[in-house]
Amino acid sequence: MKYIGAHVSVSGGVASAPLNACAIGAKAFALFTGNPSRWASKAIPEKESMLFRERCQELGYTPEVILPHDNFLINLGSPDSKKLAMSRKSFLEEMQRCEQLGLTMLNFHPGSHLNELSVEESLDRIAESLNMTLDKTQGVTAVIETTAGQGSNLGWDFGHVAHIIDKIEDKSRIGVCVDTCHTYSAGYDLRSAEGYDQTWRDFDEIIGLGYLRGMHLNDDKREQGSRIDRHELIGRGTLGTEFFHRLVNDPRFDDIPLILETPDDLLWAQEITWLYDQIGKPESTPLFEID
Repeated sequence: MKYIGAHVSVSGGVASAPLNACAIGAKAFALFTGNPSRWASKAIPEKESMLFRERCQELGYTPEVILPHDNFLINLGSPDSKKLAMSRKSFLEEMQRCEQLGLTMLNFHPGSHLNELSVEESLDRIAESLNMTLDKTQGVTAVIETTAGQGSNLGWDFGHVAHIIDKIEDKSRIGVCVDTCHTYSAGYDLRSAEGYDQTWRDFDEIIGLGYLRGMHLNDDKREQGSRIDRHELIGRGTLGTEFFHRLVNDPRFDDIPLILETPDDLLWAQEITWLYDQIGKPESTPLFEID
């Protein structure tokens, strides 16, 4: 079964997230458990935490279909010792908030070498940061998001992700989230039928499909290999509707959260409806009209 949703707002508190997801017909969702632009966030009141759990249970959202995202300041591969310490502290707090909410995954961008470390040194530092955090937490899997490869960001090459996983001591608590826009911009051909099949063969051979814990569904404003991260509405970008039709009919991606991060949240309900409507059809149908 496909679990399609979106990264929903937590305005008013994290307990609003399952309500917001339900309102757009989502069967999965992502959220920030804290402020995405700050190193530290206010503690989640226990009452709010319990209400989040209750609403998830009432609305049928199990932890397996909820993919929270950490804050954007964290760089677990930072060459700066002070920023590295701050990143590790912040990431631990993010994992602990997931524990508090009963969630079992935390999605994160692996990090950046900032042209001050070699790629291998930075990847090793990311793995070290993860091992330290996993030792201090339990029940939450750290989920590496593939990136577009802008600047000195790591994670755009499947080999980067495999390198990190290889260094993780408890491999039962490490996973991967493939962002479709990022991966296409990184150079992997997801658009053509042949390229789609080859990309997933490469993923399985280099990383292993068993590590896939979720996906971000975004079309791409730029061309394949641009190394630029610019999300687009489904069917309005360079990936196109045929790619998304192919993906939602691919049984390899059953039972994991498939999360929209497209640029207009007012259209998420329509995009979710269209994606579900593609399942079982022999070919993609025209996308809904967007004013």
